[in-house]
Amino acid sequence: MLSYLLRMAKDLKGLFILIALLLLHSFSGMAAPDGKAIFQANCAACHNPLKDATGPALQGVSGRVPSKDWIYNWVHNSASVIGSGDKYANDLFTKWNKTAMTPFPALSKEEIDAVIKYVEEFKAPVAVAQAPAGGNNQSGGDNTLLYAVLTIVLLLAAVVLTSVNKVLSRAANAKQGVPSPRDVPFFRNKVVIACIAVIAIVSFGVWLTKGSEFGRQKNYMPKQPIFYSHKVHAGINQINCLYCHAGAEKSRHAMIPSTNVCMNCHKQISEYTGADAHPLVDLEGNKVDGTKEILKLYEYAGWNQSKKDYNRDAKGAIMAKPVEWVKIHNLPDHVYFNHSLHVVSGKVACQRCHGGIQEMDEVYQFADLSMGWCINCHRTTKVQFADNNYYSIFKKYHDEIKEGKREDVKVSDIGGLECQRCHY
Repeated sequence: MLSYLLRMAKDLKGLFILIALLLLHSFSGMAAPDGKAIFQANCAACHNPLKDATGPALQGVSGRVPSKDWIYNWVHNSASVIGSGDKYANDLFTKWNKTAMTPFPALSKEEIDAVIKYVEEFKAPVAVAQAPAGGNNQSGGDNTLLYAVLTIVLLLAAVVLTSVNKVLSRAANAKQGVPSPRDVPFFRNKVVIACIAVIAIVSFGVWLTKGSEFGRQKNYMPKQPIFYSHKVHAGINQINCLYCHAGAEKSRHAMIPSTNVCMNCHKQISEYTGADAHPLVDLEGNKVDGTKEILKLYEYAGWNQSKKDYNRDAKGAIMAKPVEWVKIHNLPDHVYFNHSLHVVSGKVACQRCHGGIQEMDEVYQFADLSMGWCINCHRTTKVQFADNNYYSIFKKYHDEIKEGKREDVKVSDIGGLECQRCHY
């Protein structure tokens, strides 16, 4: 009987090792960077694999650029590559209206390679016929169920092996006349307690650095009273951002335009005629009637379409009400941010903070707007000294650039990292 139990334990240990090896092999595949996820999180706001957007189409980029190292340097800090005098980089910068690419210094070479592999292999999605009810739903992309089953099997094998080990130990001790040690309850086992403590501390650290948003709202996309497409207005119709957000170059706040600004155009434009070229669809995939959304604007503005005039009360005042837009980009009360300082003095493009706004039907928060995100921008962004009177007071830096002692000036060089600049 004892020899049989020993053989059974040996077989179970072999099975346990085999399962562990299979699981480790599966997890090694999981550990590889996910190019699609990295692309969607960092690149999709400005780039498309197959067509030009805010930036160029990325498919085929490996054959266009000078080298793989050039791609790494460009992604980590494009401004540095441009400032080095690289001809290809400067030609690219000029071609795309001198719109600076957001630096991503945290991306590793392996992650960049994964993104390149994803865009090079990307194929345009095609319509797939819906599977009949009750049919098999085969998906090769998600192995979550497989990993869950393997994990459960591994845990069961561990429990069985532990029990078998205890039985064998007691049988061997009994045969030799040696008393068996008393079992320590699971919850009082020092090794178990130590492992749980380590796992808990590590998990909390991972959550603290990766999972917790600390009240930030990255990708926040609330429903608005009127479906307003920035893609139609700023993208297709090329309406300048500052036409509606006039405060962005004059004050701290960019300002939400009043209905009067909207009516400057929509007194004449009473229906949406671009449904064939650009159908409006919300995040849930529901079609949006653009003409009905214009009629909502008329209701807020107090505009009478049949009379071509505003509705007025007995005293002649226009019967209008403000549109209750839901604010998307919120900073804590202790943070000072000035739009005019960045837009006019810093000459920062709107897309730097708001992403490819001209490609958004429904606006969402592109960046996490965290302290680290802002500081990283200040550390890597070159100040545009040329033809910029705002920075004329920095005579020392101007002289050092002329004398060749300094190649450029970062925002951090002019106090961009001082606490009181943002926390007053």
